[in-house]
Order: sequence, then C-alpha cells, then structure tokens
Amino acid sequence: MIHYRPVSSPQPVRISERPGGVDLRVSVGSLSLKNPLLAASGTFGYGIEFAHIVDLNRLGGIVVKGLSKEPMAGAPPPRICETASGIVNAIGLQNIGVRAFVGEKLPQLRRFDTAILANVFGQTVADYVEVIRVLEDSQGLAAYELNISCPNTERGGIEYGTDPALTDNVVGAARRASQRPLWVKLSPTVGNIGVMAKAAESAGADALVIANTYPALCIDVHTRRSRLSSTGGGLSGAAIKPITMRLVHEASRVVKIPIVGLGGVEKPADVAEYMLAGASAVEVGTAHFVDPRASEQLVGGLEMWCKKERVFEISELRGALGT
Repeated sequence: MIHYRPVSSPQPVRISERPGGVDLRVSVGSLSLKNPLLAASGTFGYGIEFAHIVDLNRLGGIVVKGLSKEPMAGAPPPRICETASGIVNAIGLQNIGVRAFVGEKLPQLRRFDTAILANVFGQTVADYVEVIRVLEDSQGLAAYELNISCPNTERGGIEYGTDPALTDNVVGAARRASQRPLWVKLSPTVGNIGVMAKAAESAGADALVIANTYPALCIDVHTRRSRLSSTGGGLSGAAIKPITMRLVHEASRVVKIPIVGLGGVEKPADVAEYMLAGASAVEVGTAHFVDPRASEQLVGGLEMWCKKERVFEISELRGALGT
C-alpha cells in the first residue's frame, strides 16, 4: 500500500520559511508559471468568454479549446452526461478553426498576464503541422499542447497516442515545425504509459500532460439507447483521479521531462497529491462545469492549504511521494 508522508515532515521534503508568504511559482521546462493551476482545454472555452466572471490574471495558465486546421461543428446534442463523480462528454472537438482563433480570440487574450497555450489536433500529421505553422506567426502564445488522442485517418483510425511509432511521427513533425515549448497530451488507454511517455520524450516533447479522458458509455434504460448522440464518450472528473494519479507516478519514473497532471482536480489537496506523485503542475477541467471560477478559487485555496501545512514553496512537493 502507498502511504503519503505528511508534507510538513522534514524528510524528504525540505520546507523553508519564506518571510513573504507562500511561493506558488512553478516551472514546466522552460515555461515559468505564477502558480501550478491551468484551465484545461475543452472546459474553459477560449478563456476570453470567462473574463467577466474570472480574474484570468490569477491563473497559472489557460489551455484553449482544441484547434484544427478548419472549423468543426462537433457532435450533435446531447453531448454531456452526468455520472457518479464525473461526466461523460462527446463534444466532437467543436472549434472555430485556427485562423479564426488567431484573428478573433488571441488578440483579446494578449491583454492578460497569464500563460496561454494552444491545444492542437488533427486527423493527419500534415494537419497538426499546418495548425502549428499558422500559430507560429502569431504573438501571445506560451506553448502548444498536442492532443494525440485523435484517430489517424491515414492509418485506418488508430489513435496517434496508442502506437509508439505514430507518437514519434506526429510529435517529431510538430517539434520540427515549432519554436515554442511542446507539451504532449497522452491517452490513458495504453498498456504501458511509460512506453508512450518515453516515445513522446524521444521525439522532442518538452513536457507531458497526463492524461486525456477515458472511453465510457452511458445508457438510458428506458429508451435502451446511449444517453449521448454518439454511442460513447470520454469520462472525466473526480472518478478518474486515482487512476490518472498512478499514470503520472509511473511516467515520472521513466522520463526526465516535466509532467502536468490532469484528472479530477477539485480541491487544493488534489493539486498536492499530483505534485507528490511527480507532476510539476496540474490542469483543472470538469470542475469548471460545476463552477466556472473553480481554477481561480483553487489558487487562493492552494495558498491557504500551503500555509496550514507549512509548505512555503509549492515546487518542493514535486516527486516527494513516500512509500
């Protein structure tokens, strides 16, 4: 059984008093963040839609809705189904397309003092490269997040993130096309997360995001049909946190690049758990469907948690899981 050593213990976590209060700053490779909390792609729109109710400057970063080469309408409704401790969604990657994002959304996002990351996806390697090419000519982005949980239409629909060779191919092409940091968002549906993590690292990833949603199905017993317009969808929320935590921990033991944990972050202790497991930062997703201000509130909550636990530098938690 795994036990968490109290974070106030002097061994092995070094806790040092900081007269100015808690230092929430973290680094994910070359990218410095004011705190470890980022709004996850697909749960926070393009960020700008929340500016009237959320202080975007408080967030460590925003990962915008996934961007494709051309606009996509997404799946027809119903698209979201609530489950025990989570949701299943089948949005279908709806987005306005990379060029509209650059012309309409990105200029507004530049006004805010937070890291903006573009989530990139495609059906072919050329699609990924073209989206990055368009974004490379624009100012205001801190990094790219490569969604490799998409079907490769050139290989009969197999996901890029489930085959090491395909992962190497798409990540390598994106790396050659990009001058910005490249985060690769891995699929959780692989036999060995370490193999895929190492493949992405070897191909040039600067960081890993672990993980995407889990394939799931919700059935309406009265109609005897799926409760979504699509037969299946992706499970996210608190229910997946322990499973994803294990993936983060396993990957952190075999790669040298940073990891960003994603799955079920709802409270400050969740952030600490992911960091203890080996993450440098976390993304907040499904919690935004309950409260759009979830990420901002977690920033204040995390600072209070750190003071209570006498953790004065949040980065000191990274990888400090005891056995």
